Amino acid sequence: MATTDDKKKEGGGKKKTEGGSKKRQAAAAAPPKEHTGVGQPAPEPRLRNYYVKTVRGNLAKQFGLKNVHEIPNLEKIVLNVGMSEAIKQPKVLDAVVEELGIITGQRPTKKKAKKSIANYGLRQGQEIGVAVTLRGARMWEFADRFISTAIPRIRDFRGLSTRAFDGRGNYSMGVKEQMIFPEINYDQVEQIHGMDITFVTTTNKDDQAFALLRELGMPFRGDDKPIVVQAAQ
Repeated sequence: MATTDDKKKEGGGKKKTEGGSKKRQAAAAAPPKEHTGVGQPAPEPRLRNYYVKTVRGNLAKQFGLKNVHEIPNLEKIVLNVGMSEAIKQPKVLDAVVEELGIITGQRPTKKKAKKSIANYGLRQGQEIGVAVTLRGARMWEFADRFISTAIPRIRDFRGLSTRAFDGRGNYSMGVKEQMIFPEINYDQVEQIHGMDITFVTTTNKDDQAFALLRELGMPFRGDDKPIVVQAAQ
């Protein structure tokens, strides 16, 4: 039989449990605290601000462009990852989707094969890669981080090739590993992979696209003093 002291202990334990439960319920019911940025407009991307205040004027003078709509500008940035391992291990694409989402801040989409290739065991419609297209603020923020942070982390970097323009004002480059992006945690990487990055501009002339990217800070091979984007005043 339980003694009087035992009953008192049990009763006290119940009271403490009930008290703790009420506190937790009250905390859950309390409205979340708003951060200091609530209601404030999102800050303008630093690189876009630099383009508007500095780059646009420099390009207009260089090419004698009087109409602001004729001045070259960034239209979009496309990141694409092809994974041949996905033919036998479709789940490897899930990790790539997560990593590209962390790098770009936008949910990527899986790409499907357009035709079957029997020699590789590839079937039409099978998911074989991952891609994401950035526009607007996300595009400018990614370009800023890529130029100022990711490119300097490339091993044995000696400048970007000037021969990767497609003749229509677009520039494509390959990255050998996703580890150059500081957002990626090395300890959580399942597989090292590369990616293709394409900068699509509003001009169809390679010389204007080259001037635009160089003004934005892209360190092309042969540049003695690459332009460094300064923070907006």
